[in-house]
Amino acid sequence: MHIPSSSLACVATLLTVITTTHAFATLPSTGNSSNVTARADAIREKAAGWLYGPSLIGNAAFFPTGVLAEKRIQSDIELFKVDSNFIRSAVVVDSPRVQQAIAANGGLNSTDDYIHVLYDGQWLNAVPAGTSKGILANYTSDLLFSMSRLSLNSWPLRRLARSDDLPFSLDDDTAVQITTLTLAALKEARRLFVVDHSYQQRYKKSPLRYGAACTALFFIHPVSGDFLPLAIKTNTGADLVYTPLDGEMDWMLAKIMFNSNDLLHAQLYHLVASHNVAEIVHQAAMRTMSDEHPIMLLLDRLLYQAYAARPVGDSIELFADGGAFDQAFHMTARGAKEFVAEWYPVAGRLKSNYLDPDLASRGLIECSDGPALKHFPFYEDVKPIHAGIKKFITSFVDTYYSSDAIIAEDTELAAWVTEARTNAQVLDFPCAVQAYGTVPPTCTKAHIIDLLTHIAYLVGVQHQALNTGAGFQSTGTLPLHPVALNAPLPTAKNVTDVLPWLLPPAAAVFQLNLLALFNRPTYESLNKTLVWQFSDDTFLSNFPSTISEAAQTFKETMEEVSRGIRAKTFDSEGLSQGMPFVYRNLDPGTVPFYLAI
Repeated sequence: MHIPSSSLACVATLLTVITTTHAFATLPSTGNSSNVTARADAIREKAAGWLYGPSLIGNAAFFPTGVLAEKRIQSDIELFKVDSNFIRSAVVVDSPRVQQAIAANGGLNSTDDYIHVLYDGQWLNAVPAGTSKGILANYTSDLLFSMSRLSLNSWPLRRLARSDDLPFSLDDDTAVQITTLTLAALKEARRLFVVDHSYQQRYKKSPLRYGAACTALFFIHPVSGDFLPLAIKTNTGADLVYTPLDGEMDWMLAKIMFNSNDLLHAQLYHLVASHNVAEIVHQAAMRTMSDEHPIMLLLDRLLYQAYAARPVGDSIELFADGGAFDQAFHMTARGAKEFVAEWYPVAGRLKSNYLDPDLASRGLIECSDGPALKHFPFYEDVKPIHAGIKKFITSFVDTYYSSDAIIAEDTELAAWVTEARTNAQVLDFPCAVQAYGTVPPTCTKAHIIDLLTHIAYLVGVQHQALNTGAGFQSTGTLPLHPVALNAPLPTAKNVTDVLPWLLPPAAAVFQLNLLALFNRPTYESLNKTLVWQFSDDTFLSNFPSTISEAAQTFKETMEEVSRGIRAKTFDSEGLSQGMPFVYRNLDPGTVPFYLAI
């Protein structure tokens, strides 16, 4: 893709403007540090200009305010505009061509029209990589539907414990026909899973669009070991329960209703669990750490451009009343803010949402009393990436902290931890806190390594898994993943066609326009992908060669992972990682290394 030289020049200029010249990174306790008094004065000056302001887009983490914070926010917004202007210009070219194709076709007259007219040969500028291979061709597949829970959005999925109540009832004959076991027997065998979006009933809705609030059951088949769908309950209107034994159109409509709920969850959960969490950890550091501190420098790298997304999103363009969210989704922007406030106490927690502990707590890995998942594409792809991040972070921490005793001597780190757990109100931050400014918190190297690994994972990998280009390429593909339904939910089964519930042409194009605007097709050529997360000359110039070497190792690891993901294809059974589509959302060669949008 051609990138205008003016855009590249603008990026270079902005990077120069916001890059601060730091002394060689030092801890406050080292003899090579700058004057101790001057360093403390500089921290106080930063803290005075970087204050905790009201949260944006729902009541979650504080958003910064103050003279210094405002300068950072405006710089980040200017950087954001470069990418935004580029992708907008691409969408402006692509969208009219799609509209012309719809007109030439006489509208969207079948589910297949949504696949071919909306996508074939389209979006070549905004989304040149296209959609995930197989996700359109196999959109009717039950295996595609169920395995999307283990790839596209695994966060709301959990395995039911034996002590859990069943989310809803299903007669034994139906359950046995589908699974060979009753619902109770599936639960006892730890083969039963649930995704519960019933909470979406509570939030403000648009009177112009429709949607359910589905709860869905999935199971590991006792014979094949496949992960498959069992039933979907709408929790709305007639509150129908659908299964794969229903008519083809009934079951397809049920999957569409569920996917609409799941798409909404993914977009809002990413905001809560990525942006809010990483930003507030960085804000606490800005108020307590010198610009010479290695952890401050690392967090600044990871939070590149971070303070653009929430103010831009809170503007008229997206989450303001009447903005794009109101124009697209069944839930209103005010409802979205209710979601953010309600979910932050859970999704905003740090330690409990570390990758492996979170997955284990939901029974998706390390389940000792139930069968393992035969395939878990998200975890299969993310595991080597997360390990690579942790390896770099370990080298980084080892460079400055030879032992836990050095951690205990770091007064700025102690102040950061205390600030995070008190004034910043960071949820589930590691390390215990004593009286502010007197006794250092009881942190170990392991605590700091896990924390920094998680922040690096959040801003790049987890953010991309749910946002950026994932929406257009997979989680928001039509006709199966609409932002809303076009008609009230049926009051009975035996519908003969799902077309009345699908988005009409103008609304379908609006959805694709909106999702395309989140894509970032130029990042690979600009070295702004996960491959380059730590390989930046300005960043590395602050550190000794051990960290440059670790960054190079990380880069090579990510390049290897990228090659493996790009080489994915279908096997002899037409499956990739047990799915009838190719999952490439976590390719380090395309994943932004930071909170891009």
